Amino acid sequence: MGTSLGLPPGFVWGASTAAYQIEGAASEDGRAPSIWDTHSRYPGRVANGENGDVACDHYHRYAEDIRLMTDIGLHAYRFSVAWPRVLPRGRGAVNSKGLDFYDRLIDGVLEAGIQPWLCLYHWDLPQALDDLGGWTNRDVAGWFADYATLIARRYGDRVKHFATFNEPNVAILFGYAFNWNAPGASDRVAYLKAAHNLNRAHGGAIDVLRALVPGASLGAVHNCQPVHPETDTPGNRKAAVLLDAHWNGVFPDPQLLGYYPEAVARDFEPYIQAGDMAAISRPLDWFGLNHYGPIYSRADEAGQLGFVWGNGPQEEPHPAIGWAIHPDAFRDELLRLHKRYRLPIYVTENGMGSDKEKPDEAGRVHDPHRIAFLRDYTAAMAAAVRAGVDVRGYFVWSLLDNFEWGSGYNNRFGLIYVDYADGQKRIPKTSAGWYANLIRTGEAD
Repeated sequence: MGTSLGLPPGFVWGASTAAYQIEGAASEDGRAPSIWDTHSRYPGRVANGENGDVACDHYHRYAEDIRLMTDIGLHAYRFSVAWPRVLPRGRGAVNSKGLDFYDRLIDGVLEAGIQPWLCLYHWDLPQALDDLGGWTNRDVAGWFADYATLIARRYGDRVKHFATFNEPNVAILFGYAFNWNAPGASDRVAYLKAAHNLNRAHGGAIDVLRALVPGASLGAVHNCQPVHPETDTPGNRKAAVLLDAHWNGVFPDPQLLGYYPEAVARDFEPYIQAGDMAAISRPLDWFGLNHYGPIYSRADEAGQLGFVWGNGPQEEPHPAIGWAIHPDAFRDELLRLHKRYRLPIYVTENGMGSDKEKPDEAGRVHDPHRIAFLRDYTAAMAAAVRAGVDVRGYFVWSLLDNFEWGSGYNNRFGLIYVDYADGQKRIPKTSAGWYANLIRTGEAD
């Protein structure tokens, strides 16, 4: 017998993916380029010069992937719609073949008895809109509302769980201030404009979904991690306050509390127009938490925002993962978010990557390191629930090994191994069986 986690009745167990990371078919059936198609073409921006042109070929293999979800016993599947697949230029003419694909996917998921959780935006802005300024253009809020209207009218009869954005902090901070992610800028003003406009787009999309989808359950997904100074110096402590504000506050605080964090509020003032904050702060039904581990700050007075990412303590990283494991930080983050925002929480991503996984001679993929990680983190989540946190679901990142942005295909997070070189063969890892047992029994053995 395993240890019961003692989670509430109706607890939702799921897995998450994202369109650009798994779909492939990047130029098929009317799909146009996204900023990530463009970004991945620049030398040096993605490991090994890789891209999402084919990825996991989910566009053609979605039925097989739904069968794998069924084998695991998932209650819910969180996925994103590729904006440039359904609106190739981001606005205007609709691509019916792109819409048809998500009809097939949603219908297949529902027929399998799995709840579809649809995320409107997981980083793949249509390149045509970026050419017009993208998130730095105030008009983007209207473009996004029109896109949300299309999605709500097409799928709202079957999909009732929607997220507006996935990890806007990663998309905007890395994309506009640090030149790590698409669209690849390093410009403080562009970052501030983009962050504020994305918040405006969130509020507008929530209004659309409320109006068009009866009974909708709405939220946004935020990557939240505790922030520590790299070393205990005055400069690094100040940098930690700034990084915490930009990473953990710039998006959820305006969306849920109606204001920007005190440490950075003055920076946003030039870009706020009358009515903006009320339009951003719309009632939500849940908070989506993506969590992996603590982050560290180092002062950088000459940089865009006064900080850069620092290194953590010189503790021994897990050999199969490359980072240290901190389940207590996960528990504490759940407690912090519960106290601050007072919303039900769904853990919409949690998991671990490894570059050391491959099939053995019998064709099996053993990942005891992932099982240990998931056991420790779900136990930490259960401890937060016992402490009074209203956690209602947990989604593993990720269902499949996939394109991991700047890491390309080196870093594998999936419950399912994807053999890209052998016809995209799917192999459930031992963690998939472990997770299936957890879902079935509620016990972490």
